[in-house]
Amino acid sequence: MAQAVGAMEEGKKKKESVGEFIKNTRAELDRTTFPSSEDVKNTTIIVVISVIFFAIYLFLVDQGWVYVLEALTWVVNKIAGA
Repeated sequence: MAQAVGAMEEGKKKKESVGEFIKNTRAELDRTTFPSSEDVKNTTIIVVISVIFFAIYLFLVDQGWVYVLEALTWVVNKIAGA
């Protein structure tokens, strides 16, 4: 954290040129790693399965509440005599 703050303070004191910015950006990109296509495929499958699971779960919960509220409405109508 202290290094980040120090770097920010240095950035305020000295502006870098466009050339230096591009050079630093390329150097940073050389240090990054990207996921393999197998990792991307596996992660995508997990996301799709999770979305389908939660869609079905929320649909069932919603239908349960509809059933409960319709039953409650029926009971209230019977008590009120409507």
